Parts: sequence; structure tokens; C-alpha cells
Amino acid sequence: MRELVGQCQICGENVYCENGFFDGVHEDGKLMCNDCADENGSK
Repeated sequence: MRELVGQCQICGENVYCENGFFDGVHEDGKLMCNDCADENGSK
């Protein structure tokens, strides 16, 4: 199961929750995809 959570606030890519696991990063009130989070030193 794949549910849309929102869009990455940096690149605009859709961020999903897949099979009950959040596939992105939520930091300081921002939603980011994993690629942008890696580039920005988050996680």
C-alpha cells in the first residue's frame, strides 16, 4: 500500500508512506524526500 503524504518542500517530488513506513524526512516542520534530505545533511 502506498499513500501520498505530501510534496518535498525543496524539489516538489511526491513523498509517500509505503506499507506503513514513511519514505521521507520531516525535520523542523519541513517535509523532504530522501534525496533532498541527503543533499542537505538531514536525517
